[in-house]
Amino acid sequence: MAQFAALVARARALADGPRRLLGIVGPPGAGKSTLAARIVAELGPQAVLVPMDGFHLAEAELRRLGRHARKGAIDTFDADGYVALLRRLRGPGAETVYAPEFRREIEEPVAGAIPVPASVPLVVTEGNYLLVPEHPWGRVRELLDEAWYLDVDEGLRLRRLTARHIAYGREPAAAAARARGVDQVNAELIAATAPRCDLVVRLDAPLTA
Repeated sequence: MAQFAALVARARALADGPRRLLGIVGPPGAGKSTLAARIVAELGPQAVLVPMDGFHLAEAELRRLGRHARKGAIDTFDADGYVALLRRLRGPGAETVYAPEFRREIEEPVAGAIPVPASVPLVVTEGNYLLVPEHPWGRVRELLDEAWYLDVDEGLRLRRLTARHIAYGREPAAAAARARGVDQVNAELIAATAPRCDLVVRLDAPLTA
């Protein structure tokens, strides 16, 4: 809890002033969605959560491109659209900016689902590829005021990820194969980007949503 309190204090300091963007990065199953949601809940009206997952390509487009089996890989997201949204969120203006949200129950992104009022001083965004240096992802890091990399025990991460896939309807063997196959390729790419962060977060105990 002391670790988490320190993270909340750091995020609160970012929210003390003009609009800032905080990115939380980590491989699949690291717990970044939970951490980001908890941080935003603690800050209340000072923060809004805008996940990168809202920029998943639609199911039909993934099938058209032949990438559906690799959903979640770096080339299955609209990176340019994500960068454009972050630029809007950083820019001055009195209007509310609307961000998309990924809905697990339909496995599709939904446009305009997350309102970000101009009065909110901190936008927290979380996702896998925020620290990737290659174009066009490299522009994401330039737009973040801080980036935190969430590092967890590899065995725990794989167990979490396998359980998640089972919860989404995969058989246990298929869930384990996905976690150690396609997801592991993504995890290794993400881990290589950790040196580009401002803070490595290693929590002694997992957070709950």
